[in-house]
Amino acid sequence: MLCGIITAIPSLVHRRADRGMKKIEAIIKPFKLDEVKERLHEVGIKGITVTEAKGFGRQKGHTELYRGAEYAVDFLPKIKIEVVMEDDQIDQAVEAIQTSAFTGRIGDGKIFVSTIDQAIRIRTGEKGPEAL
Repeated sequence: MLCGIITAIPSLVHRRADRGMKKIEAIIKPFKLDEVKERLHEVGIKGITVTEAKGFGRQKGHTELYRGAEYAVDFLPKIKIEVVMEDDQIDQAVEAIQTSAFTGRIGDGKIFVSTIDQAIRIRTGEKGPEAL
């Protein structure tokens, strides 16, 4: 009986490490960051990485006047959010970002979802979802 328990434990540990992980990269308007962060927290996301970014899509930028001269502002300020989570959290996280970043105007942003092969916590060496 004891042998059966001992051999079952490594397989459980191995299965836990094989759980799938996904990464969301979302580009949003800067003034929506607090709302998005709050919604992600509400759906159980424990941590995010935020980067200031500049870019353009269909919005293409705009022109501004400065001291009587007109100039083109090609890249608009954006926020890039990166979140890595287990597969079973992805739908809630995408919905949280999509609804909280929405204004209905051009330039609301994009959400990209990709598969993560491995995650490693540098401090402890934990791997897989346990490293998140």
